[in-house]
Amino acid sequence: LTMRWASAISDNSDLERAIDEITTATLAELAGVSPHLAITFVSQHFTARYPDCLRLLRAALPDTLMLGCSAGGVIGGGREIEQKPAISLTVAHLPDVELRPLQLEARDLPDADASPRAWLEALGVPREPIPQFILIADPFSLPVPQLLAGLDYSYPASVKVGGLASGARQPGGNALYLNDAVASSGLVGVAMSGNVDVRTIVAQGCRPVGEALRITRAEGHVLFELDDKPALARMQEIIASLNETDKLLAQDSLHLGVVISPLVADPLPGDFLIRNFAGIDPNTGAVAIGESLRDGQLVQLHVRDAKTSSEDLDLLLDRLLRNATAGQARGALLFSCLGRGVHLYGRPDHDTQRFQAKLGMIPLGGFFCNGEIGPVSGSTHLHGFTSSFGIFGPVAAPETDASRQDGETD
Repeated sequence: LTMRWASAISDNSDLERAIDEITTATLAELAGVSPHLAITFVSQHFTARYPDCLRLLRAALPDTLMLGCSAGGVIGGGREIEQKPAISLTVAHLPDVELRPLQLEARDLPDADASPRAWLEALGVPREPIPQFILIADPFSLPVPQLLAGLDYSYPASVKVGGLASGARQPGGNALYLNDAVASSGLVGVAMSGNVDVRTIVAQGCRPVGEALRITRAEGHVLFELDDKPALARMQEIIASLNETDKLLAQDSLHLGVVISPLVADPLPGDFLIRNFAGIDPNTGAVAIGESLRDGQLVQLHVRDAKTSSEDLDLLLDRLLRNATAGQARGALLFSCLGRGVHLYGRPDHDTQRFQAKLGMIPLGGFFCNGEIGPVSGSTHLHGFTSSFGIFGPVAAPETDASRQDGETD
């Protein structure tokens, strides 16, 4: 048997009926094989019944590693449901894959100067065979950038993808699911090793405007000079040179793209880490950015709107399709920002429909996050306004010796 995934969603406001619908649908889609992994996302409308949700799912899937969280919006079965009761379930049959559950609190994280061994011990996950990580964290209680930097340092060859639980506006209000436990803080996740390949798409939904600029003076998050000029003045020069459409977008949706890799001399879309502006000092011309900066880095102004976001996602999906392993995809998870969906596009299901239009009807589950986790230019970051996809398939070609002879695949 090969890897199989299935995904379903229910907008039934009766929790028992909703869980019966999604468990029945996903198990039927697996066609008789048992799931090893189940991932669920539950809208905040069921806040009072978060523990009941896990209990009911565990009763239906007693031998399955269970992972999930509360959500401000839910994705599954080819649909995105926002602002109403919903629960999704994505299950996977993963032969020849070892699953290691993860649960950490902030106090469990090694210090910033800790060795990779400290991280390996904290997670209980060996570096070989190379693990791939699905991570779900509470936004209020865990320093996620510190976690991601430590994971990149300790597991440099591993993919890390995931999102921050949503639905609650204050600490302690979110639910994190791992097997039989419901937590309201920290991180839950799973490390997958063996016959599993994970491809990622991080659609940041922006396009560059103007020209690339070089940082000539920066300290921490504060940008003082670009091209040997005060940063604010240099950016104002760029904005003044834009067409009227982009000038209007710059008033409300201006961002800074930061080139992370020092090896990139001529940056293209996908080379930038998109960050928000955090403040301006008109007296000095300094600008605060939501990212640590260094002298010599290339940056470029970016704008965002629905059309740009849609085109950016299509571009990245097309790039994935040119990869030889794209045809082996068996399932996917989508971690999308609460600011996307209907809020951005004016209609539901946009990112899900674009994904399936390009890659086919691959089972896709996920949720709308308070922050999205995914790699850009070889390092893992916490994003906003993005759609971060994890796309899963076997490492080995799925066809058998017999099917290779007659051209059929499993």
